[in-house]
Amino acid sequence: MTNTALVIDRNPPVLEALEEQFTDAALERLLGLAGEKVPWAVWDQALYGPLADFLSRPGKEFRARLVDLAWEMAGQRGAPPPELRLVIEVLHAGSLIVDDIEDDSTYRRGELALHKKWGVPRALNAGSWLYFWPDALIERMELAPPIELGVRRLVDRTLLRAHQGQALDLSTRVFDLAQREVPSVVSVTTRLKTGALMQLGAELGAVAAGGPRPLVAALGHFGQRLGVALQMLDDLGGIVSEARCHKGHEDLLGGRPTWPFAWVARQLDPMHYAKLVILARQVHRRDAHPELLAEQLRDLIGERGREAVSRHLAQAFDELEAVVGKVPALADVKAEIELLGRSYG
Repeated sequence: MTNTALVIDRNPPVLEALEEQFTDAALERLLGLAGEKVPWAVWDQALYGPLADFLSRPGKEFRARLVDLAWEMAGQRGAPPPELRLVIEVLHAGSLIVDDIEDDSTYRRGELALHKKWGVPRALNAGSWLYFWPDALIERMELAPPIELGVRRLVDRTLLRAHQGQALDLSTRVFDLAQREVPSVVSVTTRLKTGALMQLGAELGAVAAGGPRPLVAALGHFGQRLGVALQMLDDLGGIVSEARCHKGHEDLLGGRPTWPFAWVARQLDPMHYAKLVILARQVHRRDAHPELLAEQLRDLIGERGREAVSRHLAQAFDELEAVVGKVPALADVKAEIELLGRSYG
């Protein structure tokens, strides 16, 4: 390959793997081109360029570190196969690209969302390609057949669940739900969407390491709970953080059921909740500014939002430690969660 302008050394493992996927040998092996070649400039504009653009943007890589944690807890020494970490990261990247298209978001990871920069057709195709690349990455690991089957089943189940969660997120509006329905809809949507990918990160490492089923189940449940906690922090940050108010306003304009609505739905009497929903509908119609609704939610939630997240996380760690004991590596996870929490505002 001759065009490396978009490849910046911020995430070398995934970019190196991407480059390998687009060598002449790899393209011939995968596509069966019978010796015919597509000019590199064409591949660059069609697929490699958008992918390298997005994958070079720095992310938190928290899900990949869950893979490492689960691998270690399942009794393996050293690092897991690098492809195993890439599986969860590229699936997450693909979901972000598609999610941004569906939400018509403007920015992602400090730059223009991919569809704003490359157009919807190429961005959508790139995001979809990332859903299928893990198949090739799993093949490269040459795992024992029973373990490979387990890994593939985890990936397939995750994609199915995440798309069901995304369907709920795209179609449900908070003012179309009864007050009693809001907490459950928010919880289920989060577990299927954000929770599923984090659950996959925790389970992948344990399954690939040949860990016992009770350990895999405990780690998966732990990962799902971490995913829910991060979504809670994300939703809360959009309401309470000035730096992230654009995200909160986007959710409010979309009428999305978020964790702040779930918390106040449990808290308010029907009359006061109905008034809040009327304002939510006005914001959705652009008849009221989203900051008016954000201000009311901030006043209603106070510190209870962070307290809810803290309780949720404490329960997640307690449940896992009941199975695996006091593992030193979990202290590192706790510390990183605290750092992530501060980044959400």
